[in-house]
Amino acid sequence: MGLTEIFFKIIEDNNCPLYDLGDEFELSGCILLLPQNKAVCLKLTEDINRNLFSAGGSPEIPPDAASGADSADNFYCRGCTGLIRLTYKYKSPEIAEPGTGVKDSNDIDTIASLLSNFSFFQTLSESEIRELVACLNLKKFEKDEFILRKGEPGTNLFILIFGRVEVVGDDNISIAFLGKGEVFGEMSLLSGDPVGASIKVVDPATLLFINGKDFRSVLKKFPSLQMYFARLLARRLARTNVVRSEEFGSAMVGKLSDMPPSELLQTLNTNQKTGVLTLQLSKGSADLVFRDGRLISAKYNNEESEEAFYEILKEKEGRFRFTPGLSEEDMEADEIGDFMWLLMEGVRRLDEENEENEN
Repeated sequence: MGLTEIFFKIIEDNNCPLYDLGDEFELSGCILLLPQNKAVCLKLTEDINRNLFSAGGSPEIPPDAASGADSADNFYCRGCTGLIRLTYKYKSPEIAEPGTGVKDSNDIDTIASLLSNFSFFQTLSESEIRELVACLNLKKFEKDEFILRKGEPGTNLFILIFGRVEVVGDDNISIAFLGKGEVFGEMSLLSGDPVGASIKVVDPATLLFINGKDFRSVLKKFPSLQMYFARLLARRLARTNVVRSEEFGSAMVGKLSDMPPSELLQTLNTNQKTGVLTLQLSKGSADLVFRDGRLISAKYNNEESEEAFYEILKEKEGRFRFTPGLSEEDMEADEIGDFMWLLMEGVRRLDEENEENEN
């Protein structure tokens, strides 16, 4: 059975902050394709699911919509600072030209089969991939479009299905090129820091993406993905911090405004450095001890070990100094715990704290 394709069109716009009158959305199976260059609205996505799908998960297509006409059952979004009203119509599945995107698949099993060839999904079973697909959205980008810009908050994890993109650093310097099956956007989601490099489309690209909240839920549900991202982070840091790694051979000083705690600590971990990192922060001095990149101890604001580490991750201003070398006692000490687990737990706590403050 082919994928159900349903097209939504905005027929009334009352100051919507994201979309405009006439914008169209396409639902292909469980994948929602957004208007070009438009951001995802989670409220609208939920509204579409609520208005269109039955409790059993099957689309409830009115007879007039199934014939290709606009549905009489128009609906409003729940609204935020603005409000929109949409209509929709059903389109019978058609055979599309090969290579135009995931929507060319005949059913969800074919989509899962396609994704199972990508390294990101190879740690999951077929049934787990099918479950994960339900959390993904699809979006297309044209040549020279920017998918991410340096300094923006990280909101989505992207998986490149077709096309090619370029990782661009300061002064428009090319850092790397990414192709089919590559993943990006995870650094800022895991660390909570702004996007560290811009992503520019080189060849027209089709991407799947998942928002940050769903991404963290997926990590909790599928522990094998945590190991995948731990290895991916290590490779990314090794690629982009070659010069910085050489500087850490001797004592180094800097400011957290230039290099936030998560990035600083990941650099020490990835480059397997041994020494003491001393920071001057808002609540006093902090010390973290690393041996071969493993975290041996942490002290800050009357806290020690894991709790001190989590408190340090919250800081945004301050100065630091890394001094190579350890005492014999520290060289024999046990590590606090797995570094990537500590980092992910710290980011999770920050998310919960930010949500509480917003409420």
